[in-house]
Amino acid sequence: MTKRRLIRVAKEAYLHAGEYAFAGRRNKKRDFRQAWIVRISEAVKKQGINYSTFIKNLKNAKITLDRKILAILVLDHPAVFQAIVDKVKSFK
Repeated sequence: MTKRRLIRVAKEAYLHAGEYAFAGRRNKKRDFRQAWIVRISEAVKKQGINYSTFIKNLKNAKITLDRKILAILVLDHPAVFQAIVDKVKSFK
């Protein structure tokens, strides 16, 4: 017998599916943030600066770009990202 034939088991699976969906929506946010950090980290490493220093100097320079926007700039607008990195490198 399978879940589709056993009502009690199917009902239990249906209830758990909601829990898994909820957890998945929470994990999606975590996974995207990790991907953005990896993408930014690799880009700034090529410029001779590490990720934590870049983020610290970014905040000290009062540049309010979040990680999502920075990751988009890395992929789609490398010249703009390069300008940001240069400004952050000069700010110490």
